[in-house]
Amino acid sequence: MRIGDFKESYAADEALFRTPTQRAWLGVLVVALAAFPLLAGEYLTYLANLVGVLLIGALGLNILTGYTGQISLGHGAFMGVGAYATAIAANRLGAPFWLAIPMGGAAACAAGAVVGVPSLRIKGLYLAIATLAAQVIFEWVFTNWTAVTGGIRGLNVAPARLGGLVFDTDLRTYYLVLAAVLAHAYAAANLFRTRVGRAFVAVRDRDLSAELIGVNLFRTKILAFMVSSYYAGVAGGLFVYFTK
Repeated sequence: MRIGDFKESYAADEALFRTPTQRAWLGVLVVALAAFPLLAGEYLTYLANLVGVLLIGALGLNILTGYTGQISLGHGAFMGVGAYATAIAANRLGAPFWLAIPMGGAAACAAGAVVGVPSLRIKGLYLAIATLAAQVIFEWVFTNWTAVTGGIRGLNVAPARLGGLVFDTDLRTYYLVLAAVLAHAYAAANLFRTRVGRAFVAVRDRDLSAELIGVNLFRTKILAFMVSSYYAGVAGGLFVYFTK
């Protein structure tokens, strides 16, 4: 237990890692994660890649549900939008993976803005049903819009490539996924130190009170869906290259 942990400045009080001990353990964690695939077998590395991809999607869902209080049962649909958009950007536009994945996230972000509109009028169970309906609609589109998605046969994507390095094995893909997870976890942690993140929390705690103190409910709820969907879209894009 830490005793007498005093802050002498606003910067110290708002620091993400406030003590040298926290920073040291973070360094140990990063080193352990970097060494993991060198010590683990192929199967455990495969599972670690899968966990990392899903972790990014879970971070997005936590932003929406955990911090903003908006329920979504259709988050898998946004991963699907991101996956197909990434595949289309890579195959038909020739975009490199480092551009195709954010493009997939942007497509999912746009879809989240549309699906998030009902959150302005409904909440709780009714919002959950609305997002579940969106999941069914998107799944039908993925299966039947064969000219774009390839239907049940899907789309094939070449392995990610960065210069002469090809991410064609689980070991190499692990470091790609790890970098994405660390970057998005850091971004999510910093989000709630900003005005926007605090508005998310205010809406979660009491939306009417948040509106009274000047929080724009329309913009905040839609933005929460968009940010959350972007994370899901990036996870879908990574899943494309993970299962190449």
